[in-house]
Amino acid sequence: MDNSFSNDVAVVTGAASGIGLTVARHFAERGALVVGVDLGERVTELMAELPGKGHHGIVQDLTADGAAADVIAEVVQTAGAPSILVNSAGIALLDPAVDVPPARWQATIDVNLSASFYMAQAAGSVMLDEGYGRIISLASQAAVIGLDQHAAYCASKAAIVGLTRVLSLEWAGGGVTVNAVSPTVVETPLGKAAWAGEKGERAKAAIPAGRFAQPEEVAALIGFLAGPDAAMITGANVLIDGGFTAV
Repeated sequence: MDNSFSNDVAVVTGAASGIGLTVARHFAERGALVVGVDLGERVTELMAELPGKGHHGIVQDLTADGAAADVIAEVVQTAGAPSILVNSAGIALLDPAVDVPPARWQATIDVNLSASFYMAQAAGSVMLDEGYGRIISLASQAAVIGLDQHAAYCASKAAIVGLTRVLSLEWAGGGVTVNAVSPTVVETPLGKAAWAGEKGERAKAAIPAGRFAQPEEVAALIGFLAGPDAAMITGANVLIDGGFTAV
C-alpha cells in the first residue's frame, strides 16, 4: 500500500457518497487516518470499510450552530490533530433566478459556503497551532461561469473561491495552504443520473475533452494539493473541466 499520507489525519466532509467518498478512499489507500463527516448515518459504516484501520465516521449536520467546532474537537480527541481538510459536502437546488425561494437560497449558502468556512476556521485553528495543514474545498466550474437556473449554486461556489483566497493570504505564513478545486460534471452515481440521455450528450459535446470528469480524477488532484509537493500552491482555484471554461 502507498504510505504517502501515513502521517496524516484527513477530514473529509460529504464522505458518505460521491466525490467525498472517493476522496476518503484515496487518502485511506495511501495510509492516512480518515475521519469522514456526513449528514447520512451510513458514513460510520463506510469509513469502517475503508482500507487500513482506525478510520472514523461522524454523523453531523454541518449547518447547525457550533457543528464544525464540535466535529474538529472530536477529530482531535479520537484521531489527533487534522493535517488535511477536504470540504466536499454540498447541495445543488436549481431554480430560475426570479423564482428562487428564500429558503432554498439560504440552504445553498448554508451548506456550500458557511459550513465550508466554519470547518476551515475550526480545522485551520488547529493546523496553525501545529504549523502545518492543507485545506481543499470543492468549488465548481460554476464558480467562474454562469449556468442557467444556478443562481444560488453559482453564487455559493464563487464565494468559495473568494474565501479560499482570503484564507490562503492569512494562513500561508503559518504553514497552512488553502486551495479550491473546480470540476465540471463528475460521473458520480448522482451525476450520471442527473446528466443521462440527450441532456448529458449535449453537455459532453460542449467540453473539448468530450467527456465528464471521473471522481477518481478529482480525488487525485485533491491528493496532490494535500501533499508536500504542493507546498507552494495556495490561493488557487484549480479547474478540472476538460477545457470547458477555456472555450
